[in-house]
Amino acid sequence: MIYLDYQATTPLAPEAFAAMEPWLKDGFANPHSAHAAGRAAAAAVEVARDQIAALLPKGGRVIFTSGATEAINLAIIGCGLPVTAAATEHAAVLDVVAFRNGRTFPVYTAGLICPETQASGSMGGQALTAIMLVNNEIGTIQPIAELAGAAHAQGNLFLCDAVQAFGRMPIPDVPDMIAISAHKIHGPKGIGALWVRDGIALTPQMLGGGQEQGMRSGTLSPALCAGFGAAAKLAAERMDADATHVSALWDRAASAFADWTINGSTAQRYKGNLNIRRDGVDAARLISECRNIAFSAGSACASGSGRPSHVLRALGLTDAQAKSSIRLGFGRYTTAEEIDMAADAINRSAEAML
Repeated sequence: MIYLDYQATTPLAPEAFAAMEPWLKDGFANPHSAHAAGRAAAAAVEVARDQIAALLPKGGRVIFTSGATEAINLAIIGCGLPVTAAATEHAAVLDVVAFRNGRTFPVYTAGLICPETQASGSMGGQALTAIMLVNNEIGTIQPIAELAGAAHAQGNLFLCDAVQAFGRMPIPDVPDMIAISAHKIHGPKGIGALWVRDGIALTPQMLGGGQEQGMRSGTLSPALCAGFGAAAKLAAERMDADATHVSALWDRAASAFADWTINGSTAQRYKGNLNIRRDGVDAARLISECRNIAFSAGSACASGSGRPSHVLRALGLTDAQAKSSIRLGFGRYTTAEEIDMAADAINRSAEAML
């Protein structure tokens, strides 16, 4: 199997597995217990917290959650403010915005947002603006520093979904809250975090024993925390090397798919994401026929819905164009040979449809 779905999830790094293993065996104690075994587990959690915080701005705290979806819910609902968001946000943001009767604002054809467009969708009084750093479907990198600055100029708070950026590029120090996830950086599934700037108060969305700084009741898993921390530490060490590797893969893949049209910006883009379309191609059928290659037609969260991607529609694509688009995601463990083999198989199957 050639795995090209890195935006959906990433392979677990051996280093992350090794960090988790002791806490899945002998180190099974509850990290909230006062005895020696519990204190040892709690210490492992705090080591992981520091490893993750090293990739985030100073002057804030890391709150562990079950994933980025919970982190986003805690941020948007917990701050209690009216909310606006870009039309290309992940469903984890858009669904909560709808729940809060919030608003969305459009993007340009390349998927980018300008501060003026963002301001046009703002609400009166203090509010929360939510914009992702790297789009999960088209890889577009938003100018977060400028967008957060515009939000702050209006007296608003700024939430950044950095799931696809964390560990892959530096995170700007301007957001007030940042949502991240472990399994997008070669860590385990089932754990994420919300970074919250000092001085920002949130209302807990999970009540119980008051664990995790009173923000997220429930017993933490030292194993998941340790895996997340190890993955973050490894990402920090390999950030430049990973970026160079991914850029080379992008060049190779873009050349191999020269007959396809790239969706989204090619300049302001994370190069581990290649979202492309070709008129006359049925993306769902293509995925089915290329069964030895794992790739997608968009967000894994919307897979099987039959609806065209809301992100591609926001770019101005028709339903037919959206349904003829595929997303290839690659990263640290992808080889050039895998790109070549996948491109050959996908192109042959696409040609047979035309």
